[in-house]
Amino acid sequence: MNTSPIAFLKGHGTENDFVIVPDPDNALDLPASAVARLCDRRAGIGGDGLLHVVRSAAHPEAKAMAGEAEWFMDYRNGDGSIAEMCGNGVRVFAGYLERAGLVEEGDLAVATRGGIKKVHISKGGEITVSMGRALLPEAGVTVSVDGRSWPARNVNMGNPHAVAFVADLEHAGELRSVPPFSPAEVYPDGVNIEFVVDRGPAHVAMRVHERGAGETRSCGTGACAVAVAAARRDGVDPAVTGTPATYTVDLPGGTLVITEHPDGEIEMTGPAVIVAEGVIDPSLLAV
Repeated sequence: MNTSPIAFLKGHGTENDFVIVPDPDNALDLPASAVARLCDRRAGIGGDGLLHVVRSAAHPEAKAMAGEAEWFMDYRNGDGSIAEMCGNGVRVFAGYLERAGLVEEGDLAVATRGGIKKVHISKGGEITVSMGRALLPEAGVTVSVDGRSWPARNVNMGNPHAVAFVADLEHAGELRSVPPFSPAEVYPDGVNIEFVVDRGPAHVAMRVHERGAGETRSCGTGACAVAVAAARRDGVDPAVTGTPATYTVDLPGGTLVITEHPDGEIEMTGPAVIVAEGVIDPSLLAV
């Protein structure tokens, strides 16, 4: 067992927060139990997930991407399980690399289990991530809360979303439990449900129930899904107009700017904040 203190940082992107563990040579053993302890908000450091920072060439899952992306985001959920991608996490990952002097402002490629993600670090500290393309399945659902019901648009950003436009965000209720929706067979593996109100032209605000987590302060893929659904509701489709569509999306944890390009590629721009750094007691990583 390693008995030396292990460096960590703590960061967030629109209050979606992460434990950051720099480990360029992939020397640390991070079993799910250790990750869950580190992310525990009472007995550990606390976070929605963990960003394990590794050189692509040093990680068996990323070696094939090393020629295009020097750094691999080995992302773990707060319960220790492995995940393909996290939009807010990629921004914080890139923000850490820039802060540590490992990359410079400008364009950056980050390897993830969901493929290589293109990132741009601006001089002002805002970070833009290419999030891929949205799919718009025809089948939708009706979402119901406290006797009110709304049709919800089906948007897939690599994970499923149901976007409902409401008159007041309070109508979403407590969002700790899954809001009822039907027909259930549209989302056999569960769904992230967004409730959205208008704030102005191309400007919306949202709350979200993330499957398996309840209400969260921010959801990057959810903000992308909301922007696409709002654009289509407004009669805007960049593939038809040939002009990018940009929406500002307010979340409980902050604001993201989402741009959909004519080729379907969606970019998400927002902050990445490092709030603390220190060392981990190695006993927290013991199996």
